Amino acid sequence: MITVESLYKDYGNIRALDGVSFEVEKGEIVGFLGPNGAGKTTTMQIITGFMDPTEGRVLIDDLDVLHHPIEIKRRIGYLPETTPLYDDLTVYDFLDFVASVRRLSNRRTAIKEASERCGITDVLGRSIGTLSKGYRQRVGLAQAIIHDPDILILDEPTSGLDPIQIGEIRELIKDLGREKTVILSTHILTEVEQTCGRVIVINRGRIVADSPIRELKTGLSQGLRISYRGPLSPEGFERFGRVEPLGEEDGSIRIRIVPPAEEDIREEVYRFCKGEDIVLLEFYREERSLESIFRELTDETSGDRKERA
Repeated sequence: MITVESLYKDYGNIRALDGVSFEVEKGEIVGFLGPNGAGKTTTMQIITGFMDPTEGRVLIDDLDVLHHPIEIKRRIGYLPETTPLYDDLTVYDFLDFVASVRRLSNRRTAIKEASERCGITDVLGRSIGTLSKGYRQRVGLAQAIIHDPDILILDEPTSGLDPIQIGEIRELIKDLGREKTVILSTHILTEVEQTCGRVIVINRGRIVADSPIRELKTGLSQGLRISYRGPLSPEGFERFGRVEPLGEEDGSIRIRIVPPAEEDIREEVYRFCKGEDIVLLEFYREERSLESIFRELTDETSGDRKERA
């Protein structure tokens, strides 16, 4: 459904995007992650047609965003990080304005359905300027889905919300994702784990990971943790990869082995220990958190470039 091909974006002598490519299939909820200045917002603005790339192209159902801007905007709902709301309008009048810009034939029905979906029917008559941050985000989501698009592009939809509001918006996004293709950019990694099936990580304008979350968490130099008793020092395990001593306790030695590649070394290590008369007290492949993976992928520093909106 979405094809991003070799995107480059330059701001003078600053390269914000450096050959970004990926695809998103219909019905996927994809987390788009990266440190500040990595190129997330720039990529999302190019996908939605708000910005042109220096090089490369974006296709939505084989339609080029640059050549079919109106048709593309009909298919996409976009919620920027800073929600574009008019504080002096009531919620109803704002949504009516958005529906008229979208040239919807039955604006009243569209407003009713979007407001019910986003849980804002009780504030339709209130001025947007009087709403809490949570309700403002809901209004922003309502304007993004009012024309019933096939694709939702959401940039930090829970930014600045309290934990209860974050949970409410997260459930709404998951509900919307049952029917629509969603690209979700956020700094809240637990939100990605609970909402998305796949994650794309961008760092310094380049894609550094693109994988289902489950597969990503079982790769990237995943460590094997061992607690043992025996004649062998931790250095004796270096044949399997980098060894990190974790200390000693009650006569046992604890270590972490990090293989040089994405390998499952458990069987090989177990056989080695058996042959060396080593008593294994603990032996398990560690569960990686998305946060630790994110840090590993972006630890080269994100640079001093600022992402441009």
